[in-house]
Amino acid sequence: VVPIVPDEARTFGMEALFRQCGIYSHCGQLYEPVDRDNFLYYKEAQDGQILEEGITEAGSMSSFIAAGTAYSNHGINMIPFFTFYSMFGMQRVGDLVWAAADSRCKGFLLGATSGRTTLAGEGLQHQDGHSHLLALPVPNLMCYDVTYAYELAVVIQDGIKRMYVDGEDLFYYITIANENYAHGPMPEGVTEGILQGMYKFQGASDPKAPLRVQLMGSGMILNEVIKAATILEETYQIHADIWAVTSHKALHRDAQETDRWNLRHPDQAPKQAHVTQCLDGAPGPVIAASDYVKTLSDMISRWIPQPLISLGTDGFGRSDGREALRDFFEVDANHIAYTALAALAREGKIETDTVMAARLDLGIDADKPNPLDV
Repeated sequence: VVPIVPDEARTFGMEALFRQCGIYSHCGQLYEPVDRDNFLYYKEAQDGQILEEGITEAGSMSSFIAAGTAYSNHGINMIPFFTFYSMFGMQRVGDLVWAAADSRCKGFLLGATSGRTTLAGEGLQHQDGHSHLLALPVPNLMCYDVTYAYELAVVIQDGIKRMYVDGEDLFYYITIANENYAHGPMPEGVTEGILQGMYKFQGASDPKAPLRVQLMGSGMILNEVIKAATILEETYQIHADIWAVTSHKALHRDAQETDRWNLRHPDQAPKQAHVTQCLDGAPGPVIAASDYVKTLSDMISRWIPQPLISLGTDGFGRSDGREALRDFFEVDANHIAYTALAALAREGKIETDTVMAARLDLGIDADKPNPLDV
């Protein structure tokens, strides 16, 4: 295993690795670090394992490629984990990502502090709402936007198997975050759904309720979706199924492959895309929310049987706290709940007066500027 960090290990909460693994230096530590009196001080050693590259994503990505192609160049299986600010990955070293793909590189790219609203207070320079869009065209790059530790474990375990046991020419981009929240136990039977890009996280408490909606969430915004479902049920008696979306790219790729197979086999029963199977027959409109641009969920809309409304973080980043950022970009629980109510009214299932009252109760400013234009 080759841990690689360009500069921000402490920001990511990875300083425990300094003592556990050490930072590689061919000449050892030639100075006394300023944090020497701390338990987790900056420790360099000749037998250190971490490649702490300094402020150079290009150099770090080059180390990733060197380690990720060692299986073919040197006959040694190495598993690089390159952790970086997700904003400074695809758009900064995108050409090297394509070089890694061309070289049949293997390993894990970890886009830390990911999402437009999750890295609070650092403004537009650091807030990533589009890296998954930039990663979309790379053919052998598997992309996941996980929420919970068990999802991350499932993806990494399967990735190691596919790359190093099955010998597939793949590498992975996984977005992770530094937000604190509860991580529950892994539900039964969700492994395949996690890998395929979507699984039912929580069913409606009353499956026979007359008013139902489908809520899709990914990354940190899944937590806002869960809160929105509670608002809808407790305040408006609307019950929601909650779907965790771990990979829009996987859903889109599966849907395209399904369409291609159906076109070439007109004499056989048509197959269904995974996202279609999940939502086929599910009652109510579908609201999809993520910490990324709306295009991610829009691109799978034609395989969703119900009307879809996408919520995302189109626009420039801003310096503020998470709560304020999610309100500004209209991806917080209140905006998700309000959008579900508006969608039901559009279908004639609830009165417009209910939506107008909810707009006031939930603090939705109808005349607020579009975040894309600010």
